[in-house]
Amino acid sequence: MKNVLDARDFPAPEATQPLPERLLGPVPVQALRNIHSSPDGKLHVGEWTSGVGAWKVQYTETEACFIVEGVVRLRDEAGTERTYCAGEGFLMLPGFHGTWEVLEPCRKLYIIYE
Repeated sequence: MKNVLDARDFPAPEATQPLPERLLGPVPVQALRNIHSSPDGKLHVGEWTSGVGAWKVQYTETEACFIVEGVVRLRDEAGTERTYCAGEGFLMLPGFHGTWEVLEPCRKLYIIYE
């Protein structure tokens, strides 16, 4: 079907991991499946999975996240924490610096605008 993507059209997941200098423990097993990127490369839509682990993040982009499976915790530089479980969503804004921690193996859907 023209101009419609469904699961039959999705690419295979690709292995990924946080940068070594950002890790706060063992390397979590992760996979990324970018389903669509806009022609200008600023908008990305896809799925991300991760095993348990924690790493530092510094957002320059806006990312809408929807947790499909698992539990994650975000902690900002001031120490404020928020935990998100399957069925919950949140919006990461440029300028967020802190920690992303996967407490239970996670699968999220994302929309990123750079």
